Amino acid sequence: MLNNIKISQTTEEIVLNVNVVADVEDVYKELADKVIKLKEFYKSAKIPIKITGKLFTDNEIEKIKKIINDDIDVEVNFDSPSDLLGLHAIKKTFETETDISETKFIKTSIRSGQIEEYSGSLVIMGDVNPGGEVIAGGNIAVVGVLRGLAHAGAGGNTKALITANYIDVTQIRIANLVKEIEEKTEKCPVCKIDGMKIVVK
Repeated sequence: MLNNIKISQTTEEIVLNVNVVADVEDVYKELADKVIKLKEFYKSAKIPIKITGKLFTDNEIEKIKKIINDDIDVEVNFDSPSDLLGLHAIKKTFETETDISETKFIKTSIRSGQIEEYSGSLVIMGDVNPGGEVIAGGNIAVVGVLRGLAHAGAGGNTKALITANYIDVTQIRIANLVKEIEEKTEKCPVCKIDGMKIVVK
């Protein structure tokens, strides 16, 4: 049984969170089933539907809208890459090769309260301290210790990596996946998506 779409509700919208590594054909099939269940709700509700998580091409967006609107007359909205990364402009990075990418070097540590964002890869020439954040459309490499938030592949790129001299945080994020870290890692770990989860090697 497919379980690539999680449904939640806010006061303003119904949110369909799509697994970032799900096959789009599987998404279509599961969405058709879930739309049938949502029809009853929309007999009395008018709030829009928001599709988040996985990024889609224009053609895929149109097909998803058709699947929903064939049964439910509702506004359907989608996350854009800039929504996910928090930058004013970013190229779509879903499954973009990261072996060679535009890289920004930060020559100091990231302090608490500081946020460093970049659409390519980030190299931090120091530590990422607790309360600091590094968010990249590509890879993240920390020469020192990662103690703050790191989100690689933030535009949806499942091929992005996170590495550091040591990782000493409770969780890391790659694309739309989160990995809980129970204790400080061994030296120079590499974190990447393997299958449908983040692994640390």
